[in-house]
Amino acid sequence: MNMKKIGLTALAASLVSVSAANAGSMSISGAASVGIGGYSAETHNAGTSFTMGNQFTVSGGGELDNGLNVSLSYQLDNAAGVSGPFDDHSITISSDEIGTIKFSGHGGSSATSAMDATAAGDIWDGFDGAVATGVTGATIGASGGENNSIYYTAPSLMDGLTINASYNPQKGNGVESETGYGATYTGVEGLTLKYATADENTGVTATSGDQTAWHVGYAIGPVTLEVTNNDYDMSAATNDKETSSYEISYTVSDELSVAYGTEEIDLGSSSTDAEYSALVVTYTAGGMTLTGKMEEAENVNNTTNSIADVEYWFLGAAFAF
Repeated sequence: MNMKKIGLTALAASLVSVSAANAGSMSISGAASVGIGGYSAETHNAGTSFTMGNQFTVSGGGELDNGLNVSLSYQLDNAAGVSGPFDDHSITISSDEIGTIKFSGHGGSSATSAMDATAAGDIWDGFDGAVATGVTGATIGASGGENNSIYYTAPSLMDGLTINASYNPQKGNGVESETGYGATYTGVEGLTLKYATADENTGVTATSGDQTAWHVGYAIGPVTLEVTNNDYDMSAATNDKETSSYEISYTVSDELSVAYGTEEIDLGSSSTDAEYSALVVTYTAGGMTLTGKMEEAENVNNTTNSIADVEYWFLGAAFAF
């Protein structure tokens, strides 16, 4: 036991001395979650499901002799659809003069995905991937992470104004490349304005086109109002899509908050709009967050069949360390 203590002490001391010599640092953080939920449709009841999630993130970085700051991050988690143990990973280079450049192999951002796809953010997570009920709701809040992306944030041009640009040479999911530009303004107390546009090239004319997104948020006291719009203008009108979402949230105390959100999805290929609504209550105590959700979807996937109207409930706990 003493030999182990001596060995660990020597290792820790050597790591500290190396870190100090290179003006660098390293940190490890993590999170875990557990939840229970259920969803049902008119002719389908999926019953109750139990879920667990976890992740570890290792981050490191430091300042180079030329004044550039370089950092890297690796995330290990149990995310579905990820090949290999590492999920999000990136390298970031920054300075006051050049701004920030982030290279992401997975889990990065584009100018449009850097904005929440819905005003309510992750309020719609309960529907994601619920294919068994007919809810192929990846369209809900599906900004997601970008693979093989380059994301640039320019130095501040004026107080509260941020300009960014992105390029995804191999975006994936049927998109060969994407180029985007965006801006965020927070120069007025309580007000947040965001605008972004992207040009998507799928290699197929009918499914290539432009995406435009804007977001307005205003906080006054404990109340925050948010509106977000995403418009996909494709070469073939039947592939067009517009998503409009709204949220109002109320901070009851430092620990307790309540949010209500709605979303409407209009597809160029359907005359039926999909509509979603949700009520979320969140309680935070230190590194623990408790969440309760009630969600409802009508005309999922812009259809009117017997499994197109869905109700969902969820209770969960998440822990950060």
